[in-house]
Amino acid sequence: MSFQKPSLTFSQIINMNVGFFGIQYSFGLQQTAINPLYTFLDARPEDLPLLNLAGPMTGLLIQPIIGALSDKTWHPRWGRRKPYFLIGAIFCSLSLFLFPFCRELWMAVGLLWILDAANNTAMEPYRAFIADKLPAKQRAMGFLTQSFFTGLGITLANLSLYFFQQVITGEAVSASGKAGIPYWVFGSFFVGAVCSISSVLWSVSTTPEIQPTEEELRALRAHSKGLATPFLEIFFAIRDMPKMLWQLALVYLFQWYAMFCYWQFISHSIAKSVWKTSSEIDPKLYEEAVGWTGLVNGFYNIITFLSAFGLVWLSKKISAKYVHVVCLGFAAVSLFIIPHIENKYFLFAPMIGFGVAWASMMGVPYIMVVGSIPKERYGVYMGIINMMIVVPMILQTATFGYIFENFLGKDPLNAITFAGTLLLIASFATMLVKVMKPEEDIVVTISTH
Repeated sequence: MSFQKPSLTFSQIINMNVGFFGIQYSFGLQQTAINPLYTFLDARPEDLPLLNLAGPMTGLLIQPIIGALSDKTWHPRWGRRKPYFLIGAIFCSLSLFLFPFCRELWMAVGLLWILDAANNTAMEPYRAFIADKLPAKQRAMGFLTQSFFTGLGITLANLSLYFFQQVITGEAVSASGKAGIPYWVFGSFFVGAVCSISSVLWSVSTTPEIQPTEEELRALRAHSKGLATPFLEIFFAIRDMPKMLWQLALVYLFQWYAMFCYWQFISHSIAKSVWKTSSEIDPKLYEEAVGWTGLVNGFYNIITFLSAFGLVWLSKKISAKYVHVVCLGFAAVSLFIIPHIENKYFLFAPMIGFGVAWASMMGVPYIMVVGSIPKERYGVYMGIINMMIVVPMILQTATFGYIFENFLGKDPLNAITFAGTLLLIASFATMLVKVMKPEEDIVVTISTH
């Protein structure tokens, strides 16, 4: 006989996504703390794009492979996606714990590669987990619950930077004998290490995966297990990729290039516009700007988790596509305003629009695409969608240093305005996306009678 996937209660959807909180706490530290940490270890602003290459490169290499592997995985106890959550969370926690002990720039850069590989191993199957578990009518709730936990995790990561800055003083000494990483950074990273593993363990222990049918199990057992198999899966999936995903790739080109510019230069922008300084002119004053940037980023992520469930309603009411168009427009306007603000308290106002947009970025595109993806390829296509995120980031790391020096006058204010322009282009590109309406999933079981 056959039946539809059962609907889950709101609390069950929350439980299955709690692990996303820890993953995003880690990403929040990367967004706000890693680039200042590099600066504390004597990195120059123009070097930041290249020093951030770990994120997009590990996303490009890890997520599609993990997606392809998880599509073909089943363990009677651990399931299909959950083994990858656990492995990623363990290595993520270890990396976060070790990060503040770096004494040279090359140590921090190397550890970021490990941290990003672990984060990507944990995060990619989480997108497919939603598509696996939830019927079509609940997927908007599932993906935007992940946006909620994205906002909550990144908010607490950013607020922790400001909090520990107020209560912990002093700094470690770098390998060159100069002042290095401040001790307040240690607190944020230690909390992140605990959050990463504990939140994933919660989801793993509370949420069972759907048992494959006998037919699906036979197909998994018959599937080739060679080393080349995941790469072939990725190749064939790209070859057969629905047109709608190619259209989304254009949106992501501008959207994620812009976001990487924002994360790398927002602390430098705020230091210049509000504190009238830079990391080279006054390192102590720049450190104060970094702490305030954590508050500002924390605020936009508060808006993210407050608005995430409202976007569920809007996506059903006026379509996910137009929600994303409007939200990207909000983000663009916010970034146009930020460089002109000189009062640190006024910085929170444009973050309202930016926070709503971030909720959309982390959930709405997945609502748009899931109806175009065959269910037996959820994992690999979620990985390919992440490739669409990281390829623009790789382009940014390879090109933006040159753009920053030669076209933007090495001015971080111009970098933020440039990011706003790209987000506006992404909003227009979203209008070109033709979204398929998802069909309800049918789970087939084989009768034993």
